Amino acid sequence: MTDTLDLSHWINGEKVSSERPGESLNPSNTNEIVARVPQGAAAEVDAAVAAAKAAFPAWSEASPEVRSDILDRASNILMDRREQVGRLMAREEGKTLQESIGETARSARILKYFAGEALRVHGQNLMSVRPGVEIQTYRQAVGVFGLITPWNFPVAIPAWKIAPAIAFGNTVVIKPAGFSSATAEALVAILHEAGLPRGVVNMVIGEAEVGRAIVAHKDVDGLSFTGSQGVGASVGKGAMERQARVQLEMGGKNPLVILDDADLERAVAIALDGSFFSTGQRCTASSRLIVQDGIHDRFVQMLGEKVRALKVGDALDPVTQMGPAVSEKQMENSYRYIDIARSAGGRIVTGGERLTLDNPGWYVQPTLIADTDATSQINNEEVFGPVASTIRVKDYEEALGIANGVEFGLSAGIATTSLKYARDFQRRAQAGMVMVNLPTAGVEYHVPFGGSKKSSYGAREQGFAAVEFFTQQKTAYSWS
Repeated sequence: MTDTLDLSHWINGEKVSSERPGESLNPSNTNEIVARVPQGAAAEVDAAVAAAKAAFPAWSEASPEVRSDILDRASNILMDRREQVGRLMAREEGKTLQESIGETARSARILKYFAGEALRVHGQNLMSVRPGVEIQTYRQAVGVFGLITPWNFPVAIPAWKIAPAIAFGNTVVIKPAGFSSATAEALVAILHEAGLPRGVVNMVIGEAEVGRAIVAHKDVDGLSFTGSQGVGASVGKGAMERQARVQLEMGGKNPLVILDDADLERAVAIALDGSFFSTGQRCTASSRLIVQDGIHDRFVQMLGEKVRALKVGDALDPVTQMGPAVSEKQMENSYRYIDIARSAGGRIVTGGERLTLDNPGWYVQPTLIADTDATSQINNEEVFGPVASTIRVKDYEEALGIANGVEFGLSAGIATTSLKYARDFQRRAQAGMVMVNLPTAGVEYHVPFGGSKKSSYGAREQGFAAVEFFTQQKTAYSWS
């Protein structure tokens, strides 16, 4: 048994206690309490925003080298502790230990990347149409940002929002998801250990009340949200009502097209990775497998064998390939969609049954469903679990039409050896990110991240694109 953590908010550089009615359970073994979680409210949000607002002038006017150095130190600390933080993540979120350590290392690299970007913010010198007039453009920090992050990437997503925000001189109030507050708190603590001034990064833990208070607060200048489409829409509406800038990432129903000419073994491998790793709890997961008729039956057979062989178990067990769902609600949601698909005529190739393991946990049997219709509920709503369905198609054009036929557009993939179809898919797939012979999940931190349609709204996240959202551009004219 591992000791239970007592979490606190972080406000103005200090840990702040409040009532602790919440408990975070280990989804691999629900007898274990990972953390006692405080439930913040509007009062804590007010204090956190006030601290961030007070810290903004000095932080935004500090040398970019100061900001760079702090992010670099935090990156080194996090990388050194990747196994410790990864173990906490595996206990709290249910992601396998290998995946959790990998995410932590990636998060350290995100901090390192933005340590460099802090020094690379640039503008332009432009010629005026008027003699003697000079024009310059440059970028400035915006102010206080409210960051609302999900549970499925409990270090990486807070890192890729906090790092650019503070690299470019802004201050932050972050609300992490309740299921993964301990892992997010570990990141915030490391930033302060690295020398972050008081008030630059504040964290308030809590439920929807905290999120609503951040969205509505008059002194929050911008909002960055990752989560469900329904909640994202309300965040966007709240931001626009008071003219705050807003950035929304809201999930996907991502297609993977497999053509007859695909390398079959590779196609199976990328479908297995994209659909089932991280328990399918990725917004970029391949939940719709659109397979051309000539290869469909062999693909389903081969993928079914691979899915059936997946080792489901405790996230900390080194032999586990897929951990549990993060919560009982997520577990039940997966089984609900399996039942819906079965009732609509879907054929369960493998999975679909309740799992009973040695420890009480929220385990979901990885499930592959064949013979589904493109218009069915299973192919149009985000399950966010280890459930994938196949759709049989005649040719490439039909596959492309089905791939584009949903309201989401985050990531889309194709498996083919045809350069013609690969290039065409890159151009015509209605998604913000397109993968050719690669899993739809598995993005890199130094390039833009985001989707189209109802998957995303506003400026792109990550990489060089982050400067667009976290700075404001100013144009200066001067006469000499």
